[in-house]
Amino acid sequence: MSRPVSQPINQQTSHEPNKQRFHLRFGIRLKLLALSLFLFAIPWLGYQYVWELESYLRIGQEQTMVGTARAVATALHERPSLFDTQSAYLTDVKPGTDLYAHKIHDPIRLDGKLDDWQDYQHLSLEYGQDHLLDYHDDYQASSFHFRHMVGQFGEYLYAMFEVTDENVLFRGKNSLRVDRNDYLQIAMSDQNGRFQRYVVAPQEAGWVNAYLLAEPVDSMRPVSLETQIQGRWLNTAKGYNIELRFPLAMISSKIAFAITDVDDPQSRQMRYRIGTANPNKSDALGTVLVPSPEIENIIKGLKYSNARVWVIDKHKRVLARSGNIHKSVGLSSSAYSSTQGLKKSWWQRIEQEWLLPIYYQILTKPPADFIDDLQDAYALQGQDINQALTGTPASLWRLSPDNKAVILSAAHPIFIDEKVMGAVVVEQTTNGIRTLRNRALEKLFHVILAVMGLGTLALFLFASRMSFRIRKLRNQTEAAIDSHGKIIGSIANVNARDEIGDLANTFNLVLGRLGQYNAYLQNMSSRLSHELRTPVAIVKSSLENLQLSQHTNEDAQYIERAQMGIKRLSSILNNMSEATRLEQAVQSDEREEFDVNALLSGYVEGYRMTYPSHHFSYSNETGVTLLLGSGDLFGQMLDKIVANALEFSPQGSMIAVQLTQRGSKHVLNIDNKGPALPKHMQGKLFDSMVSVRPEHATSEPHLGLGLHIAKVIAQFHNAEIQIENQLSDSSQPIGVRVSLIF
Repeated sequence: MSRPVSQPINQQTSHEPNKQRFHLRFGIRLKLLALSLFLFAIPWLGYQYVWELESYLRIGQEQTMVGTARAVATALHERPSLFDTQSAYLTDVKPGTDLYAHKIHDPIRLDGKLDDWQDYQHLSLEYGQDHLLDYHDDYQASSFHFRHMVGQFGEYLYAMFEVTDENVLFRGKNSLRVDRNDYLQIAMSDQNGRFQRYVVAPQEAGWVNAYLLAEPVDSMRPVSLETQIQGRWLNTAKGYNIELRFPLAMISSKIAFAITDVDDPQSRQMRYRIGTANPNKSDALGTVLVPSPEIENIIKGLKYSNARVWVIDKHKRVLARSGNIHKSVGLSSSAYSSTQGLKKSWWQRIEQEWLLPIYYQILTKPPADFIDDLQDAYALQGQDINQALTGTPASLWRLSPDNKAVILSAAHPIFIDEKVMGAVVVEQTTNGIRTLRNRALEKLFHVILAVMGLGTLALFLFASRMSFRIRKLRNQTEAAIDSHGKIIGSIANVNARDEIGDLANTFNLVLGRLGQYNAYLQNMSSRLSHELRTPVAIVKSSLENLQLSQHTNEDAQYIERAQMGIKRLSSILNNMSEATRLEQAVQSDEREEFDVNALLSGYVEGYRMTYPSHHFSYSNETGVTLLLGSGDLFGQMLDKIVANALEFSPQGSMIAVQLTQRGSKHVLNIDNKGPALPKHMQGKLFDSMVSVRPEHATSEPHLGLGLHIAKVIAQFHNAEIQIENQLSDSSQPIGVRVSLIF
């Protein structure tokens, strides 16, 4: 069996690597599903569009704010009477010396307890060593210092002093001097520009009034009681408190407060003097800035303008303000809150209860409340203000201290005699724009969800339809050709006018042409045998006649060789005719039930008598075995297998026929002691025209049709036929087994 086979051997198959490669399968549905993921880019594009829209709205709001600031500043241009000329023209402002009268919202009770100042405690200033005016001993902060602030309520100026003094010393009961004890000195410039000095030096804690001091600046002699300056002196655990009140009409804008500390009751010498400015020097007084009622009246109407408006002097101190930043949201929200209070529709309920909670996992709502760091501000800072005080309008975006709100401020300068005397600052939050942006995004998300849902569903249905048609075409194609390449069916024409329809019609056309070609090949052997029989008969009869005539020994040798060739050719034609007839018989033969056991017993007994050169054995482990088919064809199949075994097995060897049960299947094994089969040929020996016989091994022609006919008959009985080598315990081949499983 070392002869080359009559069919080419696919050498590449034997060298293929055994390892399995993993290939990720991407069907059309998965590809379309992956492509549909690009639909998720729509929300990003929509968000970018809304973000750009918000940017334009912010630019518009910024321009509106600048316009508002310009309009307010226009009303204040060239009106110097509205500004405090005494302080507005200062080149510099000293903190602690130049005071700011904070706007006090509630009346102040002059009881010395400072409870009414609780909301403004953070605005008070600490006066200590930095504001020391005079001293007799080395200064000790623990011995004497105070906190001080001034405020405005109505037409009065209020002042508070929270003094820390380790030894409070009052004026003596019978003493006319006011400078031998702890006392408060007030110096101011009145509305007429006159320099006036006052002193508060009570003999005991309680209600106090100030005394007007004599004109020489070094005199501490009181000349009259000034009842307009009223207050309360209250001793505390750490010193004393003083609350004062006097009309704003008493002063222009210059003022100074100083407290003198006297601790020794014997010597009554001044120990420290700390003040906002030196009250004994008219040119050393500080200023007090009182919010301008005139400017406040001008901008009072702007509190309805949905903005907070500040008017500051050139030292950035607040002259007036109007509005509340928490209510200054910019764009009005009435457009998208008009449905509040109305009965909700089913869609609104779905939106409110289902969709919006999902959206606001991404979106952020504008805060209902946030920290306003400028709520009690008396001076403003900012790059926009700095630029406005140089004469150029400017705007600034900033975050609230808690980072919850974005505040836009626009500043515009106020000109008097072509000089910048202050600025108007207008502020708004972007809460209105953010709310409008959220509303736009809500509607955008509604549309996107609808588009994505419908788009994904449409793509999925389209992909499923495409996949279904392709799988149907694949199944029809697989069903049209059997495992041996024989065309056994066709593909129906498709009316769909698309690529898949064209592909199906093309497959149908190709299968038709292949079927015609296969039919031509299948009938070629019968036609060929039919066409060759007549010339073979003529040659054979001619040779027989020629053999009867006179001829030499050399001619007789040639005639004998020609007759042998004609005999082989006739044998080949007979085998081809037999195979053709058998295939036609298989296609037309009717099936009937027969007992395989009885048939095998009879045939094996006949083989023993016909082939005495070999031994035959038969065993049956299944008893009566009925099979639907043809007993004659089954016998022909058995003859072909046994003939093959007789040819290859040595004489005197055993050919064993065994019928067994394997699960629900019956197995018929026919074993012989023939040589081992090549491994790569074990699956091909049942094909037509395939043989493993060595060349010139026999005088009879062999076309490899015996086992092919056996396979055709096995398929007729719905059985599977196999051939394999039998192996010993040491894996050595000891024979060949043909198995029929049915």
